[in-house]
Amino acid sequence: MTQAAVSHQVKRLEERLGSPLFRRLPRGLALTDEGLALVPVVSDSFARIGDMLDRFADGRFREVLTVGVVGTFAVGWLLPRLPGFHEAHPEIDLRLLTNNNRVDLAGEGLDFAIRFGDGAWHGTEADQLVAAPFVPLCSPRIGTRIASPADLGRESLLRSYRQDEWPRWFEAAGVTEPAIRGPVFDSSLTMALAAEAGAGVALLPADMFARQLGEGSLIRPLPIEVDLGSYWLTRLKTRPLTHAMKQFQKWLSTRAD
Repeated sequence: MTQAAVSHQVKRLEERLGSPLFRRLPRGLALTDEGLALVPVVSDSFARIGDMLDRFADGRFREVLTVGVVGTFAVGWLLPRLPGFHEAHPEIDLRLLTNNNRVDLAGEGLDFAIRFGDGAWHGTEADQLVAAPFVPLCSPRIGTRIASPADLGRESLLRSYRQDEWPRWFEAAGVTEPAIRGPVFDSSLTMALAAEAGAGVALLPADMFARQLGEGSLIRPLPIEVDLGSYWLTRLKTRPLTHAMKQFQKWLSTRAD
């Protein structure tokens, strides 16, 4: 459009609103208070329209599905299987937000959250996906020094923010818990990297680190497992299931069996 055409449209809009939107200056224009008030609303509206139009591809509407996923499950289980979901459901625009198991379904605008625990979260529906027994994992070098649970008392034990994990493992092993020393991590992925580097022994869900175990960068020096929880697909009880949510839930349940 030409400058004259834009000026004409602005004038018509001001007449319709009954309020000036611009102040005419010797060298250009400046927004009035009314114009400044309209800017964020109009910008948001156009952004939402643009987002909706972007969901159409090849003549089909793409439904957005936003899922929060604890990082360990995302990397160790979900990501290797995602190509199959995209192939089966090209109409769903899946958006993943990883976290360290602390999530706010409502505050973050999530359709689902995959998290680790006992399945009891206030105000949520929870479907169990994968059991995740924990075992000690370490580098091959450290593994040569561990033949029994008692040997762990001489090693640095890498810990998560959940302080009961090592005590419960030693209880399952039937031995007295030693004085536990070692750094604390808020991410199992970071803890696994530290264990690979030889920083100590980590207590981790072995199934989520199958690649590292297969490559030999991590080993399982002892067979004793402890059940500390499972991975769950959760949603707010007040959140109605959309088509995309139903398809994702069904796909997960068939892959997790």
